Amino acid sequence: MLTAILTVVGLIILTVGIVWLIDKFVPKKAKPIINILLWLLIIFLGYKTFDSVYGEIKFNQLKEKRYKVVIESLKDIRDAQLAHRTVTGKFSNNFEDLIKFVDTAKFTITQRRDSTILDLEKTKRFGGVESFSDIVIIDTLGFVPVKDSLFGADPRYRSMMNVPGAQEGAKFKLEAGKLAEENIAVFEASVDKSVILYDQDKNLVNKEKQVVAVDGVNGPTLKVGSMTEVYTKGNWPKSFNTKKED
Repeated sequence: MLTAILTVVGLIILTVGIVWLIDKFVPKKAKPIINILLWLLIIFLGYKTFDSVYGEIKFNQLKEKRYKVVIESLKDIRDAQLAHRTVTGKFSNNFEDLIKFVDTAKFTITQRRDSTILDLEKTKRFGGVESFSDIVIIDTLGFVPVKDSLFGADPRYRSMMNVPGAQEGAKFKLEAGKLAEENIAVFEASVDKSVILYDQDKNLVNKEKQVVAVDGVNGPTLKVGSMTEVYTKGNWPKSFNTKKED
């Protein structure tokens, strides 16, 4: 944007210079028409400069508004996936199964307590002298539906595959698997920025997809999780969170 602005400003300065030269050297009869045309050109270039600056400002405002809504959906997907791993030991690779899991699965509520028992082997080894060992006992206290724990009475998880604010039918991409070497479960939910900003200036969208900044969403997608490392957070900065991040 800075290059475009400097170019337009340079043209305006050049046009003003031409006006001055015309005023100095062009015959009086031709001056009025030429001056009017040149001033119209100056006004047009000034408008283009303003529009290029204000257009990007509006783009950034709309982008942040849409990103924040999409991020909340990605957080819901992440929470559902983490619950899925807690209960099943792995992540889901499709939304149909993930939604079914939220609808039907339950968390097991447990309680850990320390206890001491008679260690018969040690007792025998020490000639009948009673010896004790410390153990941890895990008691099952009950079960809580995953749906109630994560979403309460809100049914929004049923449509968490849909990208909010995008064109109808736009959906998040969901992947899951394991890291080959560590055999650790991983997942990633993502959406291309062009899907979120489908109705915006293509040049601005392409520029946004190449962002590398501390206070921006880096790369071409908005995503949570990773298929290449153990990572369950999103690729957005804290400034995009509408509520406290877990």
